[in-house]
Amino acid sequence: MNTPIRATLALALIGAGALAQAQTPGSGAVLSERNVSLALANQIAAATVAACSAGGYNVTATVVDRAGHVRAMQRADNAGPHTLEASRLKAYTSASARNTTLAMMEASQKNPAAANLKDIPGYLLLGGGVPVRAGNEVIGAVGVGGAPGGHLDEQCAMAALEQVKAALQ
Repeated sequence: MNTPIRATLALALIGAGALAQAQTPGSGAVLSERNVSLALANQIAAATVAACSAGGYNVTATVVDRAGHVRAMQRADNAGPHTLEASRLKAYTSASARNTTLAMMEASQKNPAAANLKDIPGYLLLGGGVPVRAGNEVIGAVGVGGAPGGHLDEQCAMAALEQVKAALQ
């Protein structure tokens, strides 16, 4: 085979390979992802603080997007200074793992294979982090710190998510 034909054949094969790769899902294609908006994050944070305040708890609520970046944070009057970072870490942990931090904490205590979860940088395995879901897709998370128990923090977050469920359709 002469050189121009080889070059043409080689280019055709390369082009066919590139076309096949471009048509394969996940191979350089642009992704469309849903995410928590600033308005929704503010609604969730406010509803969470209000739910805890109704129970007599001064908390901070942090809402993060699907990547764990802070979108909104609200701190109740008289909430302790530690609640800011605790709520952020719980939200980050929940968004990252796409699970509640209470479930993760319980799993790490009962399952030796999950015990190292606590060693992941930025993870806080205390109850109070809850994923924000639009259908089955996690679009963010809310973290709560300051109630006298992680289960109570989680209850406040769940109450807030119930209030905004129509926006999550």
